Amino acid sequence: MRIVLFATVVGSLLLFTKPSLTPALTPEATNVNKVTPLILEKNEGERRVVRGWPGHPAPGETFILKVDPQNGGSSHLVFLTAEIEPGGEIPAHKHPGADEILFLQTGTARVHLGDAVREVHSGATIFIPAKTWIAVSNIGSDAIRMECVFSAPGFEEFMREGSVREGEKNVPMTEAEDAASQKRHSHDVIYKQP
Repeated sequence: MRIVLFATVVGSLLLFTKPSLTPALTPEATNVNKVTPLILEKNEGERRVVRGWPGHPAPGETFILKVDPQNGGSSHLVFLTAEIEPGGEIPAHKHPGADEILFLQTGTARVHLGDAVREVHSGATIFIPAKTWIAVSNIGSDAIRMECVFSAPGFEEFMREGSVREGEKNVPMTEAEDAASQKRHSHDVIYKQP
């Protein structure tokens, strides 16, 4: 008797609560990016060229967005590849809401990470916890080729604003555009002021 009563109560609960258990039909669920598995060769992905900005007017550095909310539909991480030519650098900055990993495939770099400064070479891995200052300078004679992984999306949109797709007209950002972009993305990246 208890089993029949229990089964009747559970069945009734499931019957009357079923509409609220179907999140796939809610408007929020229909706006989610479609996740798509990707297989990408070295030069495949969203190829972009940096526009340049005040104090760094020469455009031309390239990077490739491989996986993010727009490429593959990942809501959890961002993966990109980039190059730093000899004498080039990634200026001091931090990411308030995401951890980052840099993996140097080639080259020699001077890395300022928090309070530490170290020279690293191809094969080096650098883990940058959220809110930690990082700067990288190419001190070698070869280009640094690196892979970058972020634990949360956001920074890639800042990178898109300061770049164009490969082959598009490339005009450096004005001081006003650069300031507006940094303000708009201050939850994704903060650059150390000189």
